[in-house]
Amino acid sequence: MHPMLNIAVRAARNAGQVIVKGFANPDNVEARQKGQNDFVTNVDLDSENAIVNTIRKSYPEHTIIGEECGELTGSNPDYQWIVDPLDGTANFVKGIPHFAVSIALRVKGRTEQAVVYDPIRDELFTASRGAGAQLNGYRIRTGKAKDLNNTILATGFPFKQKHQADAYLAMFKDMFIQCSDIRRAGAASLDLVYVAAGRVDGYWELGLKPWDFAAGSLIAREAGAIVTDFVGGHNYERNGNIVCANPKVLKTMLSTIREHLPESLAN
Repeated sequence: MHPMLNIAVRAARNAGQVIVKGFANPDNVEARQKGQNDFVTNVDLDSENAIVNTIRKSYPEHTIIGEECGELTGSNPDYQWIVDPLDGTANFVKGIPHFAVSIALRVKGRTEQAVVYDPIRDELFTASRGAGAQLNGYRIRTGKAKDLNNTILATGFPFKQKHQADAYLAMFKDMFIQCSDIRRAGAASLDLVYVAAGRVDGYWELGLKPWDFAAGSLIAREAGAIVTDFVGGHNYERNGNIVCANPKVLKTMLSTIREHLPESLAN
């Protein structure tokens, strides 16, 4: 395992311990609203502290960009850690056991290492660029579906961009008619790695932040999936509109999305 991936794994497991302890003691969880339909808890903050402390112990000169802490600038800007300490906070607050820690390392703007850790199931998804993707040390590959027929897709509702509801629901309806079924589980990082592991055949969502997909997108790509924006380009890192599937399923998903794509989501 690459030494920097090893540190990411250690950080994710340390954060996972914090999260599991918090999940087992819901009376000690304090939640507050930080934006419309957006919450943060003391467990998010404690988890992020565990990650930052673990990374800083080995790489004090690196920059860390976290969902809660913002940008902690280091002396070497070439190395950026992109961190979501608790992806699926709403699930966590409600006692739904589906959430994850997401940690990615970018070197000179390119994602090189990635970890998504589900502490409830003790499932550790990892990838190093060019070296494939793994789940608990075993190689994973995306599914082999040739079109949307009989597929299970994953998605996320645009709860922070409800003004896009009509366009999104039109996409959803068209996708649903073509596939077998659709899941909406509430953690983007897990949706992406579930594509990587072949558990779902494709995934799309709009309005994500970099920490939502930085790790999961590399893991998915290393497992054979393609990750694009809604028009098949690479702007998802900027606009947060993401589609992920194997090449054949992706082609069908993109053509379906394109039928209902407003100008505001096309760039």
